[in-house]
Amino acid sequence: MKNAGRSINIPNILTIARILMTPLFVILLMKGLFGLALVIFSLATVTDGLDGFIARYFNQRTLMGAYLDPIADKFLLSAAFITLAILTVIPAWLTVIVISRDILIVAGIVIFAINDIKVKIRPSIVSKFTTAFQLGTIIIVLLGIYYPVVEIAELPALWATAGLTILSGLHYMLAGIGTLQAGLEENSTEKKTE
Repeated sequence: MKNAGRSINIPNILTIARILMTPLFVILLMKGLFGLALVIFSLATVTDGLDGFIARYFNQRTLMGAYLDPIADKFLLSAAFITLAILTVIPAWLTVIVISRDILIVAGIVIFAINDIKVKIRPSIVSKFTTAFQLGTIIIVLLGIYYPVVEIAELPALWATAGLTILSGLHYMLAGIGTLQAGLEENSTEKKTE
């Protein structure tokens, strides 16, 4: 019970709020209420920055938060990119790149779990920039619906997001292969010594 109490803190409440905002955001998009959808998405983006800030500077990091925060990000961004691609607001190719990277990361975690290799979930700097650009791209695209002047930033944002997402995916893949190889060798050595 002690651990459960510690894990429910302000950063984790903000993360859970972000997860709960995601279906509302999708519903608003599907109904064509892009302005309200933008407000909800912006609030969700603020909670993303705020939960990390509070966790770091007020020493409220938890194991639950370490797992829940990236899940909340993936849920929000995947829902946003898929829905906006279906509505033809953003190009489908970008959604394919974003979702492929996420599938690659999840597949890597599953492979580690199957092979009993323990890994610490820590986003890389490239990954943090990727998430920031993905969030920013969604905001720019939604703003562009109401403010044509913002459309100038859309194409550079789309390409920058695509490039960073690919770079981040390659980074995780190379790091994952190295970790997997080291883990398999360690497991093999342990079995030999038993």
